[in-house]
Amino acid sequence: MKRMTLSRLLWTLTFCALLTACGSSPPNDYYILTAQRSPPPTGSEPALGVGPITVPEYLDTAQMIYDRQGNTVSLSSIDRWAEPLSDGMERVLALNLAALLNTQQVQTFPWHPKRTPDMAVKMNVLDLDSSAAGATLIAEWLLYRPGDSSVVRRRIDTLTTPLGATVAADVAAAYSTLLQELAGIIADEVNRSARTTRQAN
Repeated sequence: MKRMTLSRLLWTLTFCALLTACGSSPPNDYYILTAQRSPPPTGSEPALGVGPITVPEYLDTAQMIYDRQGNTVSLSSIDRWAEPLSDGMERVLALNLAALLNTQQVQTFPWHPKRTPDMAVKMNVLDLDSSAAGATLIAEWLLYRPGDSSVVRRRIDTLTTPLGATVAADVAAAYSTLLQELAGIIADEVNRSARTTRQAN
């Protein structure tokens, strides 16, 4: 009887210790990508569509990935994206382009068939990484006219930015900076195409 009581006591103490350990686990931290702060756009053209944006399957996870070593991928145990990475990139790219082009006529994919934009950009993220050396974005993007599917510009850009430390907040900020730089490149192509169209008419 005493042995059984001692066993139950030991089990109870072990169970309490496990509960305490679980209760002391650090909570998850959630991060988002952000667009550059800009005044609200006031123009009505060009009408631009953004998306879809695809990311590699290994990045299509809520857990943040950074400090990748060679072919090894480590997922953070507590740092997470607050939204799917492809959705966040699409949202931020749309906001940045609206500000850079000063147009309210920006819509994300899929758009209404009766409100087809004049031009649209879709993107395939080939690589997105961060380390002590900095953050890198390699993206293939296509600017085209949805009306007739004609290609305006297709290119692959490799963008980098310094990174003070590979901590989640700095990584999210660095990726946001890279998306702002990419939006600037795309906006230049949109403006160039618009000028060419006006001159042709």
